[in-house]
Amino acid sequence: MRKPRLLYVPFWATYVFLYTPIVVLVVMSFNAGKSPYSFDGLSLKWYGKLAGNATVAEGLVNTLIVAAGSTALATVLGTLLAVGLARHTRSRLLDGLGVLPAVLPDLVLAIGLLVFYAMVKMTLGLHSVLLAHTVFGMAFVTAVVRTRLTHTDTSLEEASRDLGATPLTTFLRVTLPQLMPGIAAGAMLAFTLSIDEFVIAFFTAAPITPTLPIVIYSMVRFGVTPEINALATLLLAVSFTVVIVAQRMTRLTESLS
Repeated sequence: MRKPRLLYVPFWATYVFLYTPIVVLVVMSFNAGKSPYSFDGLSLKWYGKLAGNATVAEGLVNTLIVAAGSTALATVLGTLLAVGLARHTRSRLLDGLGVLPAVLPDLVLAIGLLVFYAMVKMTLGLHSVLLAHTVFGMAFVTAVVRTRLTHTDTSLEEASRDLGATPLTTFLRVTLPQLMPGIAAGAMLAFTLSIDEFVIAFFTAAPITPTLPIVIYSMVRFGVTPEINALATLLLAVSFTVVIVAQRMTRLTESLS
C-alpha cells in the first residue's frame, strides 16, 4: 500500500526549515560585497582575510589544543566508566550520575565548574577549559560506549577468564576490540562538541586564551560580516567531515569484528 504523498510535505518542510539558514550562510560566505544581507557576486576574498586574521588563528589553535586534549581524556575515562558501570556495579544512581553532565544545562555546569575552580584556587587558562570539556565529553563517551556494551558477547570474556587470562588481558584483547566502534563514535562526538562549545569555555577560560567560539562571539557583537560567514562555513565543513569519518570508522570496525 502506497503512502499518501501529502505525508512527505511536513517531512521535507522540516528539512527545508533546518537547512535553509545553513545554505544561506555558506552562500553569503562567498559574497564579493561587504554587506551580509545582499549578494554581489562570487569571491574568495573573505577566506583570504580570514587566513590573515591573527586573532582567529590564535583562537583556532587554542580550540584544537582543548579539543584534542579533552577528547583523549574523555575517551579514556568515559570508556573505563562505562565498563565499570556495566560490568562491576548495578546502580541506577551511579548510571545517572555518569551521564548527568551531558543533560545538565551548559550554564549550570559552567557556573559549577567556575565555583569549583575558585574553591581550589585554580588559575584559569587552557588547562581549565580542557578539564571542563573533559567533564561533559566524558559523559557523552560513557553513554555511547555503554550502549555498545549491550551488543557485546559476554561469553567471550568468560571464556577468556576460564582459559587463565587476567582481567587486564581480557579487557585489552577481548572487551576493548568489541567496543572500538562505540569508542570511535564517542571520541568523534566529544571532539565536535568541544570545538563549537561556547558557554562553558566562556566561563572557564582566561581573557588571554580565548577559544574560537569566544573569538567569534567577540566579532559578532559588532555585526555579522562575510568574514564571520566564512569562518562559520569552515567550522561547518570540519563538523561534517568529523561526522562522516566517525561513521566510516564505525562501519569499518563493525565489518572487521
